[in-house]
Amino acid sequence: MKILVITSKFVKEPIEKLRKVLKEKKINYTIVDKFDPNIEHDVVFVIGEDRDVLATVQEMKTNVKPILGISITGATGFLTEVDIENIKATIHKFDKGDYTIEKLRRIRVSCSKCTAYALNEVAIFPSKSATLMEYALYVDDELIWRDFSDGIIVSTPLGSTAYSMSAGGPIISPKAKVFSIVSVNSMDPTRRPLIVSDNSIISIRDIVSKHAPEVIIDGIKRYKVLDAIKITKSRSPALLIRFKKDKQELHEKIKKKMEFARELMNLPPSAKFILKILEYEGPQSQKNLIKKTMLPPRTVRHALKILIDKGIIREKIALTRDARQKIYSIIR
Repeated sequence: MKILVITSKFVKEPIEKLRKVLKEKKINYTIVDKFDPNIEHDVVFVIGEDRDVLATVQEMKTNVKPILGISITGATGFLTEVDIENIKATIHKFDKGDYTIEKLRRIRVSCSKCTAYALNEVAIFPSKSATLMEYALYVDDELIWRDFSDGIIVSTPLGSTAYSMSAGGPIISPKAKVFSIVSVNSMDPTRRPLIVSDNSIISIRDIVSKHAPEVIIDGIKRYKVLDAIKITKSRSPALLIRFKKDKQELHEKIKKKMEFARELMNLPPSAKFILKILEYEGPQSQKNLIKKTMLPPRTVRHALKILIDKGIIREKIALTRDARQKIYSIIR
C-alpha cells in the first residue's frame, strides 16, 4: 500500500501528526503539495478543505485512485471525511480496511482548448461579472432554448447543493442519475432549472458576450471559451473513501445547505453583489472588490463582515510581501 499525501506546504502541524501515525503503522507514503500522476500510489490523502479535494479530483484524468479528504478546520464537509485531530483512529480503521469506496460521477468538459473534469459543476460566464451572455442550449443535439442571462451552470447531484443551489437550482438526491442545468438570472422570467439524464450530451453553443466568456470548473480552473462546449458524464468517477456512518448525517448536511440558502435570501443587496463577484471570479482582495463593485469602501467592509459572521465566506492572509492584505473566498 502506497499513499500519496497532498497538502499545502504551509500546513506543518497536521502533516507531522499524520507522518507520525503512518510511521507507527509502517505505511509507505510520499508527501507533495500538488497531485502528480507520475508518483506511484494506491490511495490519495488530501489534507485541507473540500476545495482541496476538488482540485485533486480535477487532476485525476482516467487513472483514478481512492481519495480520503482530511479536514484541518475542525469541521468535516461533503468531501472531507475526517478531521486531522482524529487521524490516529482514522488510520487504524483504514489499516484494518474498515471503510467503503463511494463512486461519485464526474462531468467531462471538452472544447477546442480544454478537456477538464468537474465533481460539482461546470459554470459558463462572461469574464466580467454582472454582464449578459447569449447562448444556445442543446441536449442530445436538440435545441432546448436560446437565452440571455448572466451565465449557465451544469451540476452533478453532489454539486446541486453548492453553486447551483445558490443560483436557484434544485437539491438532487446523491443517487439520482441526472444532471441539472440552471440559467443564472435569465432575462426570460419563465426560465426554470432543467433536469436531464446523466447519459445526455449537453452542448452550449453560439456563446456571445462583450466580455470573453469563460468555462469555470468547480470554481477553481478557468478556460477561455472559443467555440462550443460539450458536457458529458465522465467514464471514470471520483472514488472517495467513506467510513461507516449513519445515513442521517447526509440529511443533516442537506439541511444545513437549505438553512444556508435561507441565509442568502436575507442578505442586503451589497452583500449579495459581493457574493456574486466571489462566485463568478474566485477569491478577491478587498481592494479588488471595491474596484469591481464600485461600492464605497465602507459598504464593502460592512458587507464582508456580514458574510464572514454568517459563515458564508472566509478571510485569509495573502501569501505576498504585504502580510496585511487579506483574500476573501466562499466557503464551499
